Amino acid sequence: MSRMPSWTEHDLPDLTGRTVVITGAGRGLGLITARELARVGARVVLGVRDTGKARSAVAGLPGTFDVRPLDVSDLTSVRAFADAWSGDLDILINNAGVMDIPAARTADGLDLQTTTNHTGPFLLTNLLLGHITDRVVHVTSELHKQGRLDLDDLDWRTRKHNGMQAYQASKLAVVLFSLELQRRLTAANSPVRSILASPGIARTSLAAHSRSNVVNRFTFLTNAPERGALPLLYAATQDVPGNSYVGPDGLGGFRGSPALRRPGKAGLDAAVAGRLWEATADLVGAVDSRAARWGA
Repeated sequence: MSRMPSWTEHDLPDLTGRTVVITGAGRGLGLITARELARVGARVVLGVRDTGKARSAVAGLPGTFDVRPLDVSDLTSVRAFADAWSGDLDILINNAGVMDIPAARTADGLDLQTTTNHTGPFLLTNLLLGHITDRVVHVTSELHKQGRLDLDDLDWRTRKHNGMQAYQASKLAVVLFSLELQRRLTAANSPVRSILASPGIARTSLAAHSRSNVVNRFTFLTNAPERGALPLLYAATQDVPGNSYVGPDGLGGFRGSPALRRPGKAGLDAAVAGRLWEATADLVGAVDSRAARWGA
């Protein structure tokens, strides 16, 4: 693990002229990330389900914000957002996510949790890739280290659904997606980087309905939301290698300052990452190749 001396939002570079898309940015870590990037000059596009709430959340904040409808669990919404995009996009932050929710299906008939955390962001990234000039940041979780993937049942159709296991698997899928995306970008001589960010355990509403929310009562184990957003901010702005994993530097990666860490062993399996890419592509259908500037 490589430590940085107490890096904070005050160390952010000037991002004037840069455009950033953040999914799920209407509240929590996404909103904090949006606020801080706009504060240092970025044009921040918030891709959210509830545009009214998002506009209220950023009203009066310094900087330039553009609120657009985007539900990453709805592939029609994902395609509409991507189709409406024009011009360069410097940074895409796949932040939207859900945790340990009951079994449910999306409008496309897909598992809701897997689609929100992995399948939808996979499609969005691929459709926007031709516009991206700098990097994609994928928000994962330390719980990916407990994840187990079933590539023959990625969408939880034949197995008995378990909310926490589905969450862990989806966050492992995020890590493997970054690995394979970076492999493809490198093979295509692309300057774009794929970066992973884990907030540790941040005290947000993500796990409010889950049994795992009990950990939020133990503040010595957790990051305040502003601290939890720091790995996202670091991953989005600092000069780190492709497929870097940025997370808190404390014990277990639960809390602390941003540091370059390592994902779990299962997240480094290149063969599985390639197979996951194909399995996910099968779920979302054809990805428009005109968007793939770098051949991903």
